[in-house]
Amino acid sequence: MAKKKETDFCNFCGEPITPDTLLIHGESAAICENCANRVNEIVSEFHKNRPSKNQNHLQELKLIKPKELKAKLDEYVIGQEEAKKVISVAVYNHYKRILSGKADDKGVEIEKSNIILVGETGTGKTLIARTIAKLLDIPFCIADATVFTEAGYVGEDVESILTRLLQAADYDVHKAEMGIVFIDEIDKIARKGADNPSITRDVSGEGVQQSLLKLLEGATVNVPPQGGRKHPEQKFTVVNTQNILFIASGAFNSMDKIIAERMNTNVIGYNKKNRQLDKENIMKYISAQDLKSFGLIPELCGRFPVITYLNALDRDALQKILLEPKNALIKQYIYLLELDGIKLEFTQEALDYIVDKAIELKLGARGLRSIIEKIMTDLMYEAPASKKKNFSIDLKYAQTQFESSIFSFLNS
Repeated sequence: MAKKKETDFCNFCGEPITPDTLLIHGESAAICENCANRVNEIVSEFHKNRPSKNQNHLQELKLIKPKELKAKLDEYVIGQEEAKKVISVAVYNHYKRILSGKADDKGVEIEKSNIILVGETGTGKTLIARTIAKLLDIPFCIADATVFTEAGYVGEDVESILTRLLQAADYDVHKAEMGIVFIDEIDKIARKGADNPSITRDVSGEGVQQSLLKLLEGATVNVPPQGGRKHPEQKFTVVNTQNILFIASGAFNSMDKIIAERMNTNVIGYNKKNRQLDKENIMKYISAQDLKSFGLIPELCGRFPVITYLNALDRDALQKILLEPKNALIKQYIYLLELDGIKLEFTQEALDYIVDKAIELKLGARGLRSIIEKIMTDLMYEAPASKKKNFSIDLKYAQTQFESSIFSFLNS
């Protein structure tokens, strides 16, 4: 086979090649070293001035000021004024920190402000976090702390939290690195103390807390996109948690007693000195010291500098939750039947009955939906095929439907 003739000039600048000049040959052309250096400079300048994917996501971030953010939360979340105020400030500062860069000329670097929410079930902890993520249009995922165990034990590794966040961000790493992770029931991984001894290793308590530390602080983590233990052959995705906001929540049962003991007062106090420290108000004094007493390790408490509480919902708040938010439960059911051309209404007595049952069952706002479902199931089954186009839920109908569903459940 004949030897391929080499080009003796540069196809870019056209200059002839001297013995001292390097000529780089391609398939059908050649480029001299001077042109190659110039091309490299042009490419470097292009990428230098071009916004990175991370910068693009930063430009898309909707930074909402605290007052505006709280006002928007008010449209979806009833009550919890103090919690919404604290969270609005923390979220604003967190994303302002990301947009402003890592440090100023004096070397001042703003640290992360992860948040921990304390409150009974059904008080709106998850709703607040989910609504904030929706308003800011950022990836959001929920992780249940009770399923985590130390590496090597049956359960999930803490890194699986980031797998869920990646999925929520459609596997866009840069977008996921600015998302929100909601860790629910963090109180369930409190370490076992002297009053709760165990002869087995505490693999879902203190060990899990230790594993969470690096994620909360900010670290580069190798994340299995499909979950680590079931797909060991997959390639890892590198995720930096430095700008991920972690919001943890828990009921922390008996926390009021811990606070009362620290403040050297009874949970219900009527003397002049402690009159304001009754059961309804004492949660406002919660601190990292109380979380430590409950069973969270000091290192974990330190990584949640923002601590706030959510009050138990009273009758008035539950009534408002039914009717006032943009996505209020009653509005949802009215719209559901409206899609079938059916007009639905609830009498005030029926609404009062629903609220009373939610208080009786102690399920908070979360219990409202299950009660309405029991009342509405037969109607939603029959109404679409009915010729009747107007239905009213009164007290008698609500009582009959709810009590019959409970009776059926007890006898099943």
